[in-house]
Formats: sequence, C-alpha cells, structure tokens
Amino acid sequence: MGSVRFDNISKVYPGGHVGVDNLSLDIADGEFVVLVGPSGCGKSTTLRLLAGLEEATAGTIRIADRVVNDVHPKDRDIAMVFQNYALYPHMSVRKNMSFALRLRKTPKDEIERRVSTAAKLLGIEELLDRKPRQLSGGQRQRVAVGRAIVREPAAFLFDEPLSNLDAKLRVSMRAELKALHQRLHTTTVYVTHDQEEAMTLADRVVVMHAGVVRQVGPPLELYRKPVDRFVASFIGTPPMNFIEGRLERDAAGVAFVESADHGIRIPILPAHSDRVAASIARPVTLGIRPQHLRDSSALAGNSTGNNAGNNAAPPAFTGVIRVAEPLGDTTDLHIDLPSGQSLVARLPARDSYRARGTIALALDAAAMHLFEAGPLGTSLLRS
Repeated sequence: MGSVRFDNISKVYPGGHVGVDNLSLDIADGEFVVLVGPSGCGKSTTLRLLAGLEEATAGTIRIADRVVNDVHPKDRDIAMVFQNYALYPHMSVRKNMSFALRLRKTPKDEIERRVSTAAKLLGIEELLDRKPRQLSGGQRQRVAVGRAIVREPAAFLFDEPLSNLDAKLRVSMRAELKALHQRLHTTTVYVTHDQEEAMTLADRVVVMHAGVVRQVGPPLELYRKPVDRFVASFIGTPPMNFIEGRLERDAAGVAFVESADHGIRIPILPAHSDRVAASIARPVTLGIRPQHLRDSSALAGNSTGNNAGNNAAPPAFTGVIRVAEPLGDTTDLHIDLPSGQSLVARLPARDSYRARGTIALALDAAAMHLFEAGPLGTSLLRS
C-alpha cells in the first residue's frame, strides 16, 4: 500500500520564514496528485518533507500508515525524479537504472528482470548500453523515470521533471507519464508550476499559495468552481478576467456594476440572488473566463449559435482591441475597456479582428463568477 498522509505539517526556516503552514492532506493508494502554485508557494518544500530531504517543524507524515518523520530518506520506500535528471555521466543507462538495486545487493537476475521490464515499458531498450551524453533530453528523462520504476516503490515523487524540455517534448512526455501511471497504479506526488501540466496529469490538484493549501479537488472542479480569486486566477488558460465593481439591487433585481460607472451593468441570475444578498452595496470582483465571452456581432449573425451563446445576455462590454493573437481556429483578443480595466476574450477566429478595432462582447451569465474584494477573495457563488 502506498497511501500518503500529511497531518498538520509545518516547516519554519531559521529567521521565521514559513515554507509550509499547517498542511493536512490524504493521498490514496494509487492516486496521482499534483501540487501546483507560483514560485515560493511551498509545493517543493512539501515534496522534500515527504522525501525526507527536509525536517518538519511540526506535524506527522505517514507513508503506507507508517510514521516516517524520523525515517532516513533511503528507508522511506519512495523514488524521486528530479528536474535535472541527476544521471551518473560515467555510467551506462543500464547501470544508471540499476544503481540503487545494486546498492541494496538485489540478486542479479532480479535486477535484470526489473531493468528489462522498465526499459520495455518506457521504450528505451535500445539505449541501455549508451551513456547519458549520447541521449536527448527526452531520453534522459525516460531513463530517470526508469531508475525510479525499477525500485518498485510505495510512491513516486516528481519535482518539476519536464521543466528542462522544449514545449513539444513536454506535451508528449506528459502523455507518457499519464499512460505510465495508468499501467503501474503507483501513488504519485508531482510538483509543477505549470497549471496546464497539473490539469492534464492529476486525479486531484492541490493549489498552494504562501505555504497554505487554497483548494484540493479534481481538475475540472477547480476550473468550474474555484474557492477563491487566487485559485480562479491560477487555474485556466488564458487566466480568468477580473473586473472590479459592486453589487446593486433595484426593481429589476441584483446586478453587478463596474466601479468606474462606465455603463457596465450585468444582471445576476435570480437563482444566485440569495447567495450574494449579504454583499449588496459592497465591493466585489466579477470573474469571467476568456472562453465564456462572445462577440455580439457574431451572435447576431448566427441565430443557432451554441449553448453558451444562446444563454448570453446583450452586450456586457464594449472596448477597443489592443492586441489580436491568432491561434488557428481561435483568436485571443486583449481588449481595453473605457474604465481603463482590460480583459482577454478567446473567440472563434475571424479575419476582421484588428488592433484598434472596437468590439462588443456578451457573456454567459451562468458562467460568471463573483468574489469578495481582494486577491484572495472568497467565491460568492460556489455551492
């Protein structure tokens, strides 16, 4: 069994800097959990605490129901894959992969079986007699993963293993790692700053900020129901747009009104009115993902539209296109609003989108988010 449990773990460095603050997290046997967040959020420190490379200031860490706080790293039954691969340059691939087993005096026939199985699994059988300098970056990463696999550990720990690869290779290696986990079903804890990597790999994502866990959940839950503005801003590409304003109530119901009073007034769905009642007349932040904005002129010319378009209200925003970024079948538009605030819209590609052109945007009211004011403002609409 390879379950992992953090109970109220904290790490405070000399001088008082808090690396991890009272973290509690249960990781089930066979689960793939990704720790994600900006630099300095505590994700790598958490991984190092689990590996035994850092000593916890407070709390308990368990691996397979065994408390490991005072257990040496080599005796924790974990295997770690680093960003820089950490291969021995003078050894062949075969010897790199078998090194830990030889240190343990594992029988030779068992070493050969494990190395051959891992090499076949990773497609590096023909590389076993080469040295690391004769390998590409992707091949070196496979060897590093293979070295971890042969140990048959209770848990794999990955510390930003794809950061040194180019964009195309990162995508292919990401798919390989996910397929590998589906075959091995070994508990995996993976650290990255790349939210796209986290979303595509994880069974559950752990979003961290300043040493604190902000939200834990399946990738789509974090995308659709972020618990606060920080999570909403970190999960999703392009990032969520935020417009500062307040809530007002009149005879027509509750509406979001932009702070600068430039005519932006967006009705709140009646189903959400009770949830936001306590925030009437208070500063709030509207959140809307770029994918949930629609070109009003395109909607007017397409009576069938799509589901999001059919739910869209009349134009909510009118602004000037500052930059148009064609992406093939879609275009990202960076738009300046009259108030000085800006937003990004990801729209179906059209040749007519040009810098300094004016555009009117509608939004899907069911997809909007509202947060309390501030960078960590709690969601007002999350059920």
